[in-house]
Amino acid sequence: MSEVNWNRIKDRSFKYFGIGCTVFGLSVLVVFLLSIIIQGVARIDWDFITSMPSRFAEKAGILPALIGTLWILVLTAAISIPIGVASGVYLEEYGKKNRFAKFLEINIANLAGVPSIIYGLLGLEIFGRIMAMGGSILAGSCTLALLILPVVIVSTREAIKAVPDTLRQASYGLGASKWQTLSRQVIPASAGGIVTGIILAISRAIGETAPLIVVGALVFVPFVPSGPMDQFTVLPIQIFNWVSRPEKEFGVNAAAAIIILLLVTFVMNGIALYLRNRWQKKIKW
Repeated sequence: MSEVNWNRIKDRSFKYFGIGCTVFGLSVLVVFLLSIIIQGVARIDWDFITSMPSRFAEKAGILPALIGTLWILVLTAAISIPIGVASGVYLEEYGKKNRFAKFLEINIANLAGVPSIIYGLLGLEIFGRIMAMGGSILAGSCTLALLILPVVIVSTREAIKAVPDTLRQASYGLGASKWQTLSRQVIPASAGGIVTGIILAISRAIGETAPLIVVGALVFVPFVPSGPMDQFTVLPIQIFNWVSRPEKEFGVNAAAAIIILLLVTFVMNGIALYLRNRWQKKIKW
């Protein structure tokens, strides 16, 4: 057998191996999703969404966890987006390309892969103890903002890097300054990629449990948080609490809460795809 034929066989084998792995992974995911939907969809109603937690599964609801999740979502976005986008823009457009910049770039990329529990311990010490925020919503939001900040920075840099340099040169040639070129050409052209990275990062944040437990989020909250310094819980922790109960009815509640959390995540991902496609249609180089 010639070497060309042998390479074709290897390419084809790897192709089918990849297809098989993809089909297997998707099949497992579909089985899990169908199991959760079948188990929990009948439990979702208005009372389930607007009720407080309870010792009785049929009376238990997710209102405090849902409101806590929304608080965490809004504050995490408010903290991480300005800092992350500004840092990414500075590193890509203004920062000097030297050894220190390379070192910084590598470490930011590495921080995106640090286990979330490490950020939880860091947030507990800095925000919870040193800054005396305790187990508040603000402490949890700062911790999650720290968690997703590397992702936002990296996605911002990659989106800006994808803008053709000819666009910058054309803007400079017409007499525009550095800031005018950046604010009126580069950032609008890269906005789709930046927004997509931000929403995907925030989607990861709202599914985190370990950092919030370490910071001090409660497992059982019989009240609705009304401010950033209130104690709180979130949907992933509420789901964990119900799954750990021996009663089967609480497992049904957990499945229903998982469906709601998935819907929130899917909606955010759908918004990211819509915005990216919309900006890509507007931008013509």
